[in-house]
Amino acid sequence: MHSGLVLLLWLAAVAAIQLLSPLALSVAVAACALMAVLFARARTWRLVRRIRVLLIAITVLFAWFTPGEAALLDWPRLGPTREGVALAAVHAGRLLAVVCAVGILLERLPLARLVGGLYALSRPLRLIGVAPERLALRLLLVLRYVEATPRGQGPVDWRHWLADESAADASAEVAPVVLARERLGLGEGLLAGALFAGLLWWSLA
Repeated sequence: MHSGLVLLLWLAAVAAIQLLSPLALSVAVAACALMAVLFARARTWRLVRRIRVLLIAITVLFAWFTPGEAALLDWPRLGPTREGVALAAVHAGRLLAVVCAVGILLERLPLARLVGGLYALSRPLRLIGVAPERLALRLLLVLRYVEATPRGQGPVDWRHWLADESAADASAEVAPVVLARERLGLGEGLLAGALFAGLLWWSLA
């Protein structure tokens, strides 16, 4: 399947998560967490650790600052509200589901195909003067930098990634930047157009 179509399907799934009811959202979060554990445990755990402060902030802001009935009757002024806890659970659940989806996407879709898919989807931006090559190149450099800089180690010199392939050192650990392109079949093109139109309608609704 074309990487751009994979990204569109992923975006559609992420958008659908934002529309789920609390009960359906809990099922979706459990399903995303299970898929992440099975297919991208280490990567997803790293992502969750990086957003832990944001999760705490969401919990505190919604649970303690939303008006409503006190959840702790013995400390009504110090404890959270029931409405706030419900809102915090919904927003934190949506964030966790998206993070799990990101972990699975990054784990199952190779970096070159991921950036190639973004490049294919952003090509219409050329009509308004935005170069899709620059967007794809910047994303590729950011993702490579994150992957090549493990936690606790110093920064990596990324400038040699921009070298010409013919002049690249054969012993270099990271290959020069190459934007991969894939052919889009007729059926995939029709499905991609329908998904793109649906996402555009949802964003404008």
